[in-house]
Amino acid sequence: MIPNIPEIDKCDCNIIHSDVVDRVRRSMPDEEVIMDLADFFKVFGDTTRVGILSALNESEMCVCDIAALLGMTKSAISHQLRVLKQSKLVKYRRDGKVVYYSLDDDHVKTIFDQGLSHVEEK
Repeated sequence: MIPNIPEIDKCDCNIIHSDVVDRVRRSMPDEEVIMDLADFFKVFGDTTRVGILSALNESEMCVCDIAALLGMTKSAISHQLRVLKQSKLVKYRRDGKVVYYSLDDDHVKTIFDQGLSHVEEK
């Protein structure tokens, strides 16, 4: 055991609770859905994308505004916005020559707000 690191609880039994395993197996999503969900959460694994989502959680913004806010190039922001669009996390609207981005729907806002609330727990 490494000093100052608590030992992780482990199960020392050899009993399989078949009723629980069977019930949970029936309620689990298909493997393809689990893979899609894992890919969805991977999108949140990039700090630039999370920064963009944080900004768009506050206000609709254009690429230039997001780039200025995050101190990045328009090209880098545009690349990350493409990933977020493909994952259905952001949407856009055109107003003349300006394209404004926002969170795709209330589900995205809820996911972001819940994640933020979780990591800010004390």
